[in-house]
Amino acid sequence: MTIDKTTSKLELKEVVAMGVGAMVGGGIFSVLGLAISQAGHAAPLAFALGGAIALLTGVSYTHLGLTFRSDGGSFTYLEQAFRHPNIAGLGGWLLLVGYIGTLSLYAYTFGTYGSALLGSGNNPAVHHLLASLVLLAFLGINLYGVKETGTAELVIVTVKVLILLLFAIIGLTNVHSDHLLPLFDKGEVGVIMGAALIFVAYEGFELIPNAVNEMQRPQQNLKHGILLSVLITMVIYVLVSLVAVGNLAPQDISRYGEYALAEAARPFLGQAGFVLIGVAALFSTSSAINATLFGTARLGMEMSKKKELPHVFSLRRQQNHIPWASLLIITAVTLLFVNAADLTIISSFASSTFLLIFFAINLSAWRLRTRIGLRGLWPLTAMLLSMASWLVLMFWLWRDIPHSLYWIGLFYLSVVVAELLFSMRRRILKPADSPC
Repeated sequence: MTIDKTTSKLELKEVVAMGVGAMVGGGIFSVLGLAISQAGHAAPLAFALGGAIALLTGVSYTHLGLTFRSDGGSFTYLEQAFRHPNIAGLGGWLLLVGYIGTLSLYAYTFGTYGSALLGSGNNPAVHHLLASLVLLAFLGINLYGVKETGTAELVIVTVKVLILLLFAIIGLTNVHSDHLLPLFDKGEVGVIMGAALIFVAYEGFELIPNAVNEMQRPQQNLKHGILLSVLITMVIYVLVSLVAVGNLAPQDISRYGEYALAEAARPFLGQAGFVLIGVAALFSTSSAINATLFGTARLGMEMSKKKELPHVFSLRRQQNHIPWASLLIITAVTLLFVNAADLTIISSFASSTFLLIFFAINLSAWRLRTRIGLRGLWPLTAMLLSMASWLVLMFWLWRDIPHSLYWIGLFYLSVVVAELLFSMRRRILKPADSPC
């Protein structure tokens, strides 16, 4: 009797669940207020524009993933596209701090909705306590060795999507048309600013190619998995933002900002709707923190094995191979960030970082277009849109919130210095038997 090994591999529905679960991981619950503050009535268009950039970038990830079929994902693609070793190293460091930014966003969102549900929405001490506790809790879980199974993740994603779709479908019947017009009440540029600021809400689909070797029929499932997961996420975001804009007055959006999505459920679902969305946010961010911390710690470990990060990141327990040092370092930096920065800084940093990463990946796909069998127009368009959105975001921060720009600049300077110093250390301290 022969055993079909393909039955243990990921089917298309599981690949799509992976992508949707990674994207709808908490960002929409907190950045909705930021999107509306910038784009106004056109917030749904801002989410659609962000989705369009993600879709075009998904084409690049599909071709790169099928060509190189590596668990290293973005880091491997940069290695293949650029000969200079520091470029892939910088990309790896940037990816690492980008995930720290998303972890901070998820923890911040958990603290925000937890405080609101406890009736302590204006108490910063409660918010910081909850944001810190959820990070420490999942640090403990990851150190202990508990991880989600594929079935559990599929259930979590299904629950999240159903709650948001329920919110959207019921809410559409209660939309006030006077809340939606004029469409560009904050100008056309506001749409681009809104898309750039909330782009972190689409971070996550780039993890799908990392599992290309675990898929059934990867030639079809990788492409369809990326495209379907981005499209499903985009539809959810557009509908949810449409309902929020149509049910909340501008003053309410400004007042509730960070948990505007839960408040948007009150007009048609009452207190039960507020609690439902709040619980969904806690549920969603908890799952996202666990999965992101799990994956980011192992990214640090793999980069350390390739000598792109200090050796300490590769330290593991002998009995279960858990990268305990990587987990501790990443959690410590995230705790510092989430307790020192506000939502705008966290969201703009995470969005800025992934816009830069996606620019670099699209540039890699364009450089390798002949080898990966991709028409140059696709990555070139995505590359230009990514950079244009990043420049708009930088201009907005420079004009309106310059201290946020200082924070982001400090993080990026630290990344560059860390890579240069570490690469110099590798050259100076190379083994005695290495060639000169």
